[in-house]
Amino acid sequence: QLVESGGGVVQTGDSLRLSCAASERTFSARYMGWFRQAPGKEREFVAAIPWSRSSTYYADSVKGRFTISRDNGQNTLYLQMNSLKPEDTAAYYCAASTSAILSSIRSSNAYSYWGQGTLVTVSS
Repeated sequence: QLVESGGGVVQTGDSLRLSCAASERTFSARYMGWFRQAPGKEREFVAAIPWSRSSTYYADSVKGRFTISRDNGQNTLYLQMNSLKPEDTAAYYCAASTSAILSSIRSSNAYSYWGQGTLVTVSS
């Protein structure tokens, strides 16, 4: 129900845009988010956006460099990543939550639907 694309191998300072195509039912979830997991590390929150697109939320590590957006007409979630750093190297996952509240959107436990992930590698 969630399919990510757009990952790849880039150099430090480059940009990438990730996409997540969703079914209409899944995309109507209360919140959509991006998480990432680097090798040997736990999955961590990257960004989230509500269905209304009224606000966006970011991890401190990506704030000012990444932008989350969604096209509700196309049922697609995006993550524009600029000024990429080697520490951004990870598998990036799209997620949807039908029940999250604002205080929980940074927790992976709040999300019921997950994509298979797309790999981003940033070389120095």
